[in-house]
Amino acid sequence: MRSWPDLYLPPITAHYPQLTLFSTYSKKLLPVNQEGPIDIYVCGITPYDSTHCGHAATYITFDLIHRYLKSAGATVNFIENITDIDDPLLERAARDNQDWHELAESQIDLFRSDMTALHVLPPTSYIGAIESMSEVFKQISVFQKANLTYEIAGDLYLSIAECPGALENLPLSLEESLRIFKERGGDPDRVGKKHPLDTLLWLKGRANEPAWESPFGPGRPGWHIECAAIAIKYASGNGKSTLTIQGGGSDLIFPHHYMSGVQGRTLVNREFAEIYSHTGMIGLDGEKMSKSKGNLVFVSKLLADGVDPVVIRIGLMQDRYRNDRMWSGAGLAEAEKKVMRIRSALSREEVAPTNPLIDEIIAALSNDLDTPKVFEIVERWCFDTESGQSGGSSGEIARAFDALLGLTF
Repeated sequence: MRSWPDLYLPPITAHYPQLTLFSTYSKKLLPVNQEGPIDIYVCGITPYDSTHCGHAATYITFDLIHRYLKSAGATVNFIENITDIDDPLLERAARDNQDWHELAESQIDLFRSDMTALHVLPPTSYIGAIESMSEVFKQISVFQKANLTYEIAGDLYLSIAECPGALENLPLSLEESLRIFKERGGDPDRVGKKHPLDTLLWLKGRANEPAWESPFGPGRPGWHIECAAIAIKYASGNGKSTLTIQGGGSDLIFPHHYMSGVQGRTLVNREFAEIYSHTGMIGLDGEKMSKSKGNLVFVSKLLADGVDPVVIRIGLMQDRYRNDRMWSGAGLAEAEKKVMRIRSALSREEVAPTNPLIDEIIAALSNDLDTPKVFEIVERWCFDTESGQSGGSSGEIARAFDALLGLTF
């Protein structure tokens, strides 16, 4: 799958503390292991709608991680998938009387454009589910050979009770797990399942839906096996886990990331990810942002309305990444003020010292991406510059803003 254009990352010579991130399932701050390649897997879009601010907040968060590690001199293998065949895509295409493949291609193109505008580093591997069918077949066959699968009316399921630790380590109570599983694409009530949380590996071809020939008959893959198979294929294979970091929005904590982890761990007999990192949900003016409410704020619409991409990026970085938060007109106005103030400070011939500023920004980012602290530090530097302090270099701090924060002024 074609990605978007690469970006130049200005070199910033400084001391980089080891990055720590909050790991969702362990609920602990963990250091990112920087020995050898760092394998990061971020779940990408299902391309049936435009990039909204919730998507953008997630991809900006993992872009900050990507930038920090690369600036620190680490080798980063960044993998991002696209779920380019799934029920929501087919449902939207049917609703709009549109070819599902054309819909997917149009939204993937728009996503590339949005990521380019938001100055997000492209992944090392940008992989669609459709182009990964052979890997899916391979991994499902591993499950079959281990006698971990069973069929219901031609659909193939994984028996998770036979996967080590799968039911014992659920991040939620069984009751809550079943409720969320049902809300997010699972079928716990299906007659014939060995356990209600058993996950679909292969869906038998349905009438008037796309299907692929496979060793299991015509059909298409389940959601979780796609990501497990892609991660196993494209990760470097050099770490103690398949991945260093598995990332995405908090709506993926369960079942998607948990079940992908169960499958990946069972397939290769080692941990799937060292750290599971998740971003909070974005609401609008006090309400949860959702398709059903029709209150999504799309990046492409903001750009078309003339909003500066730097303002959008800062608007989504003002709060801590893992907190649920609101997008509002007031927040956008606050981001615009920040941009104007920073640009004004950078335009001066004399600016406050910048080496200490860069060190403080790096230290804040290393502490679980503390972006509120970053902007507190930057605001203080702007005040010092406005007060006549000197001894810094506007070019030096502009390069640091670009490399570390993805902000170009």
